[in-house]
Amino acid sequence: MKKSVTLALGLCMAASLVATKPCSAGFAVGGENGWQLTTDGIVDVFATYTMTSPAPSAGHGGGLLDNGDTTSYNQRFGVGVGLLPSVVAFNIKAPTTNGVDSTVRIGIYPSIQNGNNAHLGLTSDERFSVGPNIDFREMFYTAKGKYGEILAGRALNLYQGKNILTDMVLLTAGTASGRANTVTLGHIGSGYLYTGFGPQMRYTTPDFGGLKFALEVAEPYKIAAETAKTNSPRVEAELSFAKTFGGGVSTQAWLSGVFQTAPRNKALTTARAGKEDETIGGAYGLGFGIKGLNLLVSGYGGKGLGMVSVQDGGVFSNATDGLGHARLYWGFLGQVTYKINPSFMVGMNYGQTRQENTDYDKLTGNGGMIMKHESGVVDLTYNMNAFTQFILEYTYAQDRWQDGATQHTNQIAFGTMFYW
Repeated sequence: MKKSVTLALGLCMAASLVATKPCSAGFAVGGENGWQLTTDGIVDVFATYTMTSPAPSAGHGGGLLDNGDTTSYNQRFGVGVGLLPSVVAFNIKAPTTNGVDSTVRIGIYPSIQNGNNAHLGLTSDERFSVGPNIDFREMFYTAKGKYGEILAGRALNLYQGKNILTDMVLLTAGTASGRANTVTLGHIGSGYLYTGFGPQMRYTTPDFGGLKFALEVAEPYKIAAETAKTNSPRVEAELSFAKTFGGGVSTQAWLSGVFQTAPRNKALTTARAGKEDETIGGAYGLGFGIKGLNLLVSGYGGKGLGMVSVQDGGVFSNATDGLGHARLYWGFLGQVTYKINPSFMVGMNYGQTRQENTDYDKLTGNGGMIMKHESGVVDLTYNMNAFTQFILEYTYAQDRWQDGATQHTNQIAFGTMFYW
């Protein structure tokens, strides 16, 4: 197995410009008759202390921070995973046939903390609840040859995929999330949207001097709360470039997009009943590195997207207004990291995710609707050896509503990661 953790999340690519990930040895089993089994993975553990200010008054929806009390601060200490769960993955490679390499990947993403049903109003002891700890995020097959690569199965989606892969907090904690979550948020909802893992069929061209194009046809999602059915595919695409030059200089850039339509329900009380909702969005990124210094800017924009994950389906913030018209969403992330020496790296970044009022929202005075999530992170990373890493991190995050109400949180995190 090559000397780097081969996670389908693209950790190698992320590390090349924005992170300082230890090099892992990895290992392979078999090899007879051209068949080979390899394994890779991560164990990560983060201790976090979070203090979140009181929530605004009733009627303010869409907040991400961990405090629903309107009168007092919420202070919480926890031990769990960071933005990325732990990973145990297996790769099965078939014999190369007619110049085509065929591989199956199965990726299991477990969390370590116990379950929590407090958000369901249950009071039972949760120390023995391990139900939510298994997450099969990856199950796909690839065939790669001189004409490109075909992928079929469950994998990370293309749209805004590189936005999360290049965030330095992919390998740390980032913004605190509610106790019901098994992971932290990183900059999800405060710099980019979570693209998610989903069933798909994808084609990627060969590498033309660092330039590649990928096209994905995927399972559709709900666009808004009023979406009646998902009867047309979601289409995503990505154009990317990555190149390493002499003298420690590297660069990467990408553009990605998503498009999907879905009919609204036909109930008499539904605005634009039976008409089509539409999701259309674009994303971008540009990274530059010279020796130990790496700079990155990324962002996105579009209609019918949502505030936390791509196409929330009305869970966090409805993508359409009271007249059934799609809202505009956009966000960005700026980042600087510096590798002091092979063992230490410092980094800082800041991002926002925003939702704009439609004309109808302005007319009706929708002040309780969320306007933006924002967060800033500063961290110090130490590589103890080729496979063990420690991180110390501070995060400040704030939610702001259309009427000016705010809520904020401060978080300190200390964690460790083991790679193979």
